[in-house]
Amino acid sequence: MEPGEGEPAARGAAVRPTRRGALGGALGLALGAPFLTVPSLNPARAASAPEPIRLRRGVNLWPWFSLTREFPAPRTDYGWPPFQEQRPVPMPADLARLAGSGLDFVRLPIDPGPFLAFSGERRAALLAQLDAAVAAVLHAKLNLVLNVQANVSTHHYNPQNLYGDAANLLFRPYRDLIAELARRLSRHDRGRVVLEPVNEPQQACGSTAWDAVQAALLTAARVAAPDLTLVATGACGSMIRGLTALDPAPLRALRPLIYSFHFYEPYLFTHQGAPWMQEPIYRALNAVPWPSRAGRLDTTLAAARAQMRADPGRSLAEKDAAYRLTEAKLAEYFAAEPDRGFVDRQLVAVRDWATRNGIPEREILMGEFGALRSDSRYVAAGAADRARYIRDVRQSAEAFGFPWAFWNLFDGMGLIDDDTRVADAELLSALGLKATSP
Repeated sequence: MEPGEGEPAARGAAVRPTRRGALGGALGLALGAPFLTVPSLNPARAASAPEPIRLRRGVNLWPWFSLTREFPAPRTDYGWPPFQEQRPVPMPADLARLAGSGLDFVRLPIDPGPFLAFSGERRAALLAQLDAAVAAVLHAKLNLVLNVQANVSTHHYNPQNLYGDAANLLFRPYRDLIAELARRLSRHDRGRVVLEPVNEPQQACGSTAWDAVQAALLTAARVAAPDLTLVATGACGSMIRGLTALDPAPLRALRPLIYSFHFYEPYLFTHQGAPWMQEPIYRALNAVPWPSRAGRLDTTLAAARAQMRADPGRSLAEKDAAYRLTEAKLAEYFAAEPDRGFVDRQLVAVRDWATRNGIPEREILMGEFGALRSDSRYVAAGAADRARYIRDVRQSAEAFGFPWAFWNLFDGMGLIDDDTRVADAELLSALGLKATSP
């Protein structure tokens, strides 16, 4: 085919690609601090700013405005409509059941690519669709966190091009989109809507480049919507060490603010069987128990070995190398004996950061947590192990006073079946929720 011809490619998969490294080391690119001109806000404003919205228990609604139909390079546009028609989308009845289960908010990720690629009537149509989704959530008596979540598998409108550096050509239109979304959300009751400008920034922990980019995005949103609650996060994939490396003092004039982190530790458990992970051991991992004392190292190694042998996509040499790494990493996992205490120790770092900076625990959102489930597409955590893990993380977050949003309503980490819309009873119980009729 000639360049520019052909069908749009389907971006994304049944399980959203992760933006986190899992075997250690800082994530993302170490970028130099960009020079930004940020409009100044009155420092006294922080003292008089309204309190941020109160959140308690939520769930993510990916891929309602994700999973796109992007044309391959060198094109940078999308087919119309830009979102894949077969993706699972919550219906009004689903939203009502979520509210009835005991959840008080949802986190709605949106891929910014189509909103930036289209103009005129088509862009207006996309924004109208988003407005309708926001209205549907609020009508169901759920509050909303709108999260702008760029897709790393997109070749053009990806995190690096959008906000990896403020000098990038796409940064200004991205910042303008954030301001427009803030204005649109400000039409609603400020006590029910929140804007989160970025998902899992890829810059290194403590990056001054990320500090400057985030300040510019939050300031644009604040100028557009003076009282809207906004979400700030740390770099390196919004992991705990990214948040604890963040100095919140320069952001105080931007209140009301909520701070966010994501929790998927330990990855050997939560991402076992994940085909998108870069490290060679994950797609063959299975039968990793939670807590570790619920299983045995030799049993888990045998299950991983069997899965590797059945993998037609790897040579014998690749399988041997992956198995040697698997042996080492699983030995570390079982030796560490992870359990509820492990989760508590991780979240202590968040609490201590909050205490040092005078931030109430209720203003720190665990915006994502979860683990892969077993189904016909991949082998992952057993149902009982997964439920125990979800319960431990949820109870730990609540013990520290952190609101949370479970990942996800749909897909391989989902709370409900994509087709039947029936909720997983064990997961509902693990999340402290009650079942409602389908």
